[in-house]
Amino acid sequence: MTCQICGAWLPALAMFCGECGSSRTATVESRQRPDPRPNDTTIIARLPRTTVVISVPIPAEVPAPVRAIAVVTAAPAAAPPALPAAVLPTRATFVLTFSTGQVVSVRGSGLIGRKPLAQPDEIFDDLIRVADADRSVSKTHLEFGQHDDEFWVSDRVSGNGTVIRRPGETAEALEPGRRYVLPRGARVEIADHSFSVA
Repeated sequence: MTCQICGAWLPALAMFCGECGSSRTATVESRQRPDPRPNDTTIIARLPRTTVVISVPIPAEVPAPVRAIAVVTAAPAAAPPALPAAVLPTRATFVLTFSTGQVVSVRGSGLIGRKPLAQPDEIFDDLIRVADADRSVSKTHLEFGQHDDEFWVSDRVSGNGTVIRRPGETAEALEPGRRYVLPRGARVEIADHSFSVA
């Protein structure tokens, strides 16, 4: 028997053609697919584009720091005057004391690890390297930062995990990617090393 599509010889029990892959019962007529395009050639008129305006209500009361910044940016091309001290954001200072003996003062955000590296779309104030000859600490083990003058940490899917010990509470293993607020006096264990927050 021969294939009805390509004419190749088919063995007696073959279900498909070894050359073209067609079913043994396929015919030229059964292989023709209907034209998916509609027969109607009517031109559909396109509607003109309309401009949509979305109005956002502006609060009647604008906070003082925003008002002060708006005045500064509206100044002429000359050098802008210095902002008052009340407008500049202030950050609390936290001291991290590591089990390696390293002591670091931090005021913003950062990464902690054996060789911490930020992603291309990330910006951090500090990259803190932990000396770890045994490599128990991941390259980028932990992220930290501040929110409302409170210190928080977040595990960056480290290999050996992170455990926090708040004063007077039991130890808690961190869920990767979730932020945990720590009071001063808390201890953070990163693999075989640790640091305290003061």
